[in-house]
Amino acid sequence: MNLTISGHHLEVTPALREYVLTKLDRVTRHFDQVVDVNVLLSVEKLKEKERRQKAEVTLHVKGKDIFVENSHEDLYAAIDQLMDRLDRQVCRHKEMLQDQSRRFPKRPDATAS
Repeated sequence: MNLTISGHHLEVTPALREYVLTKLDRVTRHFDQVVDVNVLLSVEKLKEKERRQKAEVTLHVKGKDIFVENSHEDLYAAIDQLMDRLDRQVCRHKEMLQDQSRRFPKRPDATAS
């Protein structure tokens, strides 16, 4: 699995990197066929006193890209909510793959007889 964590208008500290990695472990535990993960953490300044923290993830699995983004006042809360949404989408994708394999079973080899 290739993992890229980058920041936009913020420095990705080792603590942030470790936090994202621990949250991603839950997703990869449910579905281990993840090829690429791109995480973008950013800070948007809307007004002088308002700041919005934003987290985005693009997860590439075989045959599909899953994109999730979330904004919050606190970056750690944004990451938590983002990983919850990503986990639900990955589980839904896994269930869909399992339903397809049940509906369309593989044909047995003709050479095996």
